[in-house]
Amino acid sequence: MREQPFWLSPEQCHLDDFIHLTSRTTLAADYPYAASVQSNVPVYDCDALRHLAEDSASLRALQAEWGRALQDGPGVLVLARAVPDHAVIDAVSAVFQDLIDEQHASGAASGDHFARPGANDRIWNAQQKLCLRAPQLFARYFANPALAWISTAWLGPGYQMTAQVNVVNPGGAAQSPHRDYHLGFQSESASSSYPAHVHAMSPMLTLQGAVAHCDMPLESGPTLYLPYSQLYRAGYLAYHQDQFRDYFEQHHVQLPLAKGDAVFFNPALFHAAGHNRSSSIRRMANLLQVSSPFGRAMEALDRHKMSCTLYPALLALCEQGLLSASDAQHAIAACAEGYAFPGNLDRDPPIGGMAPPTQQQIMQQALDERWPAARLVDALDSKNARQQP
Repeated sequence: MREQPFWLSPEQCHLDDFIHLTSRTTLAADYPYAASVQSNVPVYDCDALRHLAEDSASLRALQAEWGRALQDGPGVLVLARAVPDHAVIDAVSAVFQDLIDEQHASGAASGDHFARPGANDRIWNAQQKLCLRAPQLFARYFANPALAWISTAWLGPGYQMTAQVNVVNPGGAAQSPHRDYHLGFQSESASSSYPAHVHAMSPMLTLQGAVAHCDMPLESGPTLYLPYSQLYRAGYLAYHQDQFRDYFEQHHVQLPLAKGDAVFFNPALFHAAGHNRSSSIRRMANLLQVSSPFGRAMEALDRHKMSCTLYPALLALCEQGLLSASDAQHAIAACAEGYAFPGNLDRDPPIGGMAPPTQQQIMQQALDERWPAARLVDALDSKNARQQP
């Protein structure tokens, strides 16, 4: 393997290294709690595991096995019968369908991160919408221990659960292969600006999962995965490159899921929703995105108010020649919010990109174009309103 630099760049992505890492075989002996290994992916029968709640040592051993599978193993695992009560799933699915019907009636565009807007039906912030509309169903759905066990196995206690519903309709095209949140939602150039240890840290902050709300035979296009691809250090840059995407297309695996099954994976795993080739299956999945409780600053700052206050002073200093353009960028970085999330993706969907503009980007544009202060305030007020839950 080549020397590992502090900074990563697209030029440092080498397909032969990637092939070496992903050409591994998953051994059943390494995953004793698994019922089977299919296409290099451990599959667990949750009906056979629920009794482990009675023995804390056994439960911790199971969670350690899951954590190792996600971090150093294939990076993906299936929890068969994770949600065994189909009546609950069907009732929740009915709520989701009502929300989709309301979106269609309103004419709202939901957008998508890695597929053409409008190709799928998408419910942003399904977690809050389900809780507020059907709290008893929410309680019964998320009372399920398997979802809590896997979340705690990767992130520890205090995790933050969010969810987005995705329905891929018959004929819906496959997504392009990608990695997920956080760096997976950045452009190649933006990802290059983060040091290599942040590339390693990013997947430790999120767990990706999906609960199947219907049977998903292969013809319906369940998600494609490339086991062990999360191990590739430069993967947040590599997935943008055609040679890596081509390799993914040739070597991915795909597992059918039954209603109530769940799949969880390391967000750094190369994956993509599959092509729904069926004539009648509306493939509905509740996409769970579970976040670390540690992704928060120590103090709560009103960066909106700070930005509106700073801008006139910054503009005056630049026009007087007392601050260079790069100096002004540094001041903006110390003041305004530099990250697009969390947001309200109903009001501010990722149409035309993977993320809406940040406070910093709006403020920088205002300074570059010499907006009057009132225009900047209006733009930030609008941004703030779109982000409200």
